[in-house]
Amino acid sequence: MNPLYSLSDSWNIILFILNVIYLTTAIIVAISVVLDNRNPSKTISWVVVLFVLPILGLILYFLIGKNYRKEKIFSRKGLKDFEHIRNLIENQIIELQDEGFIENKKIRSKLPIINLLLNNSKSLLTKQNRVEILNNGKQTFDSIISELKRAKNHIHLEYYIIDDDRIGNEIREVLIAKAKEGVKVRLIFDDVGSWKLGKKYLQSLDSAGIEFYPFMPVRFPFLANRINYRNHRKIIVIDSRVGFVGGINIADRYIDGTRKIPYWRDTHMKIEGEAVNSLQVVFLTDWYFVSRQIVSDHKYLPKTKIKNIQLVQITASGPDSDWSSIMQAYFSAISTAKEYIYIAIPYFIPNESILTALKTVALSGVDVRMIIPGKSDSHLAFNGTMSYVEELLEAGIRVFYYQKGFIHSKLIVVDDVLASVGTANMDVRSFDDNFEVNALIYDEKICRDLMNSFLDDLDNCFEADLETHRKRSLKRKFMESFARVFSPLL
Repeated sequence: MNPLYSLSDSWNIILFILNVIYLTTAIIVAISVVLDNRNPSKTISWVVVLFVLPILGLILYFLIGKNYRKEKIFSRKGLKDFEHIRNLIENQIIELQDEGFIENKKIRSKLPIINLLLNNSKSLLTKQNRVEILNNGKQTFDSIISELKRAKNHIHLEYYIIDDDRIGNEIREVLIAKAKEGVKVRLIFDDVGSWKLGKKYLQSLDSAGIEFYPFMPVRFPFLANRINYRNHRKIIVIDSRVGFVGGINIADRYIDGTRKIPYWRDTHMKIEGEAVNSLQVVFLTDWYFVSRQIVSDHKYLPKTKIKNIQLVQITASGPDSDWSSIMQAYFSAISTAKEYIYIAIPYFIPNESILTALKTVALSGVDVRMIIPGKSDSHLAFNGTMSYVEELLEAGIRVFYYQKGFIHSKLIVVDDVLASVGTANMDVRSFDDNFEVNALIYDEKICRDLMNSFLDDLDNCFEADLETHRKRSLKRKFMESFARVFSPLL
């Protein structure tokens, strides 16, 4: 027998066995995807990936495709850890039934949204607040650093991105100084978003007595379970007195831009009052998740001294919750709009519910305007967003491309009575996979301020035209279609 033939036959047998194993595994995984009963577009996308990209498709699925919300692998202590918060929720359900609880009639019209968030995410409506909108990185970091330096008791920070750069080190030095003064500093950072943090940076925090934990570290063998579910929240709570939430991470790009994108436009929010306790609950819940430490001292949830009345509702969502609460809030805010909806968003890759709601209200005569990036930090996300522009324009939605730099705000303003500022984009990742937090503000003055900021941003935009958009190149259309097919997986 010719040994070459024998070797060739052996390789053929091995390849045949490997093909059978792969095909069997792919079929089993595909059946598992179908049985998940997830969004049909996401199901189809994963089935296509599994069979079009042999081996790589399986790897991607086990890395980022499994439905952990359904599998309940995330242990959420949540609000049940705080007995007095649970009592407040029960009391608020009763109070909201009293028509006099919300005096403003226009705001009272949004009571269904308030009840929705109370039921789907235990989000309390807080009344005694003072809200300040921060419209860029410099304003935001100036305010944050000023408040950090005033800390007397504790500082809690939770961020998706912390970079080892100028602003990252400036904040690090403030935290170290406050820790040495006896202020308790706790920090959560996302292990993927903050991958640039080196040992030297973290060792300096540790040496100062600062407690910190990475959120779901992605080290083998855990990578397959954890890479897709990231903590996208940006929260600061200082002395239970003042809090910050919004779209701005701790990185120089939010002040100085980058070489390719010289300016980053973002929106953040400073809160004093009762809503700070809501941010605190989100942080302490996540602190338990990463550290297994229950921090429930009443000093972390004190009564506010703020007398100003501005209604704020903090809502958090993620794969640890039963409902996609922020997506449901977006849907309800859009579908109940009467006059206008202004949206600024960097990544618009919606599910069918959000897309249908937007088109329906626009066709009903509501003034719907959207600012999306003219340039982006992600080519795939940018093309995915662009793939929706034609049908938005066809429905009468006015679409504007931001030109000054990169629009990174996650902002919605509705009818002068409801606004949302936070971390969640209008995409499948924010709705289903990421841990997010948004502030919903029911206040005419804040809504008008945000509306005016939106209108100012239009000066740095050009408006999309349907006929011109339809004439874009075949290459551009292909890139958009390709991105849209895989957009449920982004």
